[in-house]
Amino acid sequence: MKHIMYLDHAAATPVDPVVLDEMMPYFLDKFYNPSSPYAPAVKVRQEYIAAKARIGRCLGVHGDELVMTAGATESVNIGLSAVGDGVAAVGATEHASVLQAATKSGGIIIPADKKGRVTPEALARALRPDVSVISVGLVNNELGTIQPIDEIVKVVQVERARRREAGETRPLYVHCDASQALALLDIKPKRMGIDLLTLSAAKVYGPKQVGLLWIRPGVVVRPTIVGGGQEMGLRSGTENVAGVVGFAVAAELAAKRRSGEVKRLRNLRDAMQRELEQTFPDMIVSSDKKKGLANFLHVSFPGVDAERLIFKLEARDVMVATGSACAANKGTQSHVLEAIGMSDEAIQGSLRISLGRLSNEENCKEATRLVIEAVRAEYARIS
Repeated sequence: MKHIMYLDHAAATPVDPVVLDEMMPYFLDKFYNPSSPYAPAVKVRQEYIAAKARIGRCLGVHGDELVMTAGATESVNIGLSAVGDGVAAVGATEHASVLQAATKSGGIIIPADKKGRVTPEALARALRPDVSVISVGLVNNELGTIQPIDEIVKVVQVERARRREAGETRPLYVHCDASQALALLDIKPKRMGIDLLTLSAAKVYGPKQVGLLWIRPGVVVRPTIVGGGQEMGLRSGTENVAGVVGFAVAAELAAKRRSGEVKRLRNLRDAMQRELEQTFPDMIVSSDKKKGLANFLHVSFPGVDAERLIFKLEARDVMVATGSACAANKGTQSHVLEAIGMSDEAIQGSLRISLGRLSNEENCKEATRLVIEAVRAEYARIS
């Protein structure tokens, strides 16, 4: 990876070597099924429970409140099953898994502002009596926008009070997909006032296909995979011990490194943004330096074909994205950028740059130089 300038940490992060070291025994000597009755398997079961407790401590919750899953998408689908016979209201800039899980049961889409935020006013307008779950991601996966979760929770509290006074019995839960956030934000769901939290190990230098759903005690969700009754009966199947141990280590490392990493990445991001803005005064910046995640830089070069830029930059060992990996894989235009009112011309010229542990001053400077070179060449081509 040394020669590659990797600027797409929002899509995937490499497994930290410390994480991998702790995972390895569970592929080899400690391969046992945690549900088996003999002593080595019982020991593995205890270590699995301990790993969940380690993750719980990072989040300020009990480990037995966590349902371990095969990633954030599964966690979202389990979490939104709390809708019951009601509907979900979700932000227009949410990940495809949230939007599709909500709309399949007649969900409501809450419009976002130009930075991708769900405002309290927009949420209040969307809160019909049949809404039982609200889902707003903590950090948008394309723009890096941090949502005002505290303000959203206040709106929900007002609606809950109204329902009680009116004698309405339908519950109202808040689900938050915080998959992009754990590496750089201190996430404490109880302090946030939410009811359901989704996280992914793959975004925090842990293994892929490992996620979790925290469920506030008393919240009722439906099982999505039935069988042996693992994970409180909500997600049956033999436990991924290695993956959950890896998630625990990754979460602990994130907590230790978070403060320094936020400052480091913000400085790198700001330097890249300054250089690009000075070179291209007409460039559109959709990420928010003050109220966005420190490692995100979303820019648009109207009139330029971003897909051509991606290929040209890849040929120079620079890895960037046009948007979420899911949308790019389908070849579709970003629904996030459409939701914030961006023109088709600007959407087609958009790049998402997301920094992380593989980023440093040297490769960010070189990557910025190569982006400038590629964009200039594209403007010259179309002029």
